Amino acid sequence: MKCPFCAHLEDKVVDSRESKDGDSIRRRRECLECGKRFTSYERIDEIPYMVVKKDGKREAFDRNKIMAGLLRACEKRPISANQLESIVDSVEHFVQESADRERPTSELGKIIMARLKELDKVAYVRFASVYLEFEDVSEFMTELKYLVRSRDKSPSKEKKSKLK
Repeated sequence: MKCPFCAHLEDKVVDSRESKDGDSIRRRRECLECGKRFTSYERIDEIPYMVVKKDGKREAFDRNKIMAGLLRACEKRPISANQLESIVDSVEHFVQESADRERPTSELGKIIMARLKELDKVAYVRFASVYLEFEDVSEFMTELKYLVRSRDKSPSKEKKSKLK
């Protein structure tokens, strides 16, 4: 820390106290060159995690927005709050792991859709219909046909048909 009086770079901390609101630390310092005392404050540098929207705009990551979208998609579906929290947690973790503190929303949407596809196909289709911005009914039907085909190939479906 540079002394504001003589610009010397070495000092000693005489006293440290947490601020009243707890978001900074106040330190009384004494310059080792001129002996004068001065105060410094330490704060956590809170750079928000960002998401890059489809139009290129950046905004702060907001887990509440993701939860709101999931709640709409999963309305009246057998998906627990814990399962939804788990999806939001995984998306938040993905954003926080970014070296440059930002991720495109397209990547977040892919994570959410993959998780919903495993949990509940109806919730997946609801979310996908908004997220993928289907232009017309044919695009929507194409996605539904893909889901039906993937369901028909699943091992559990084969077991059920053998039991009949």
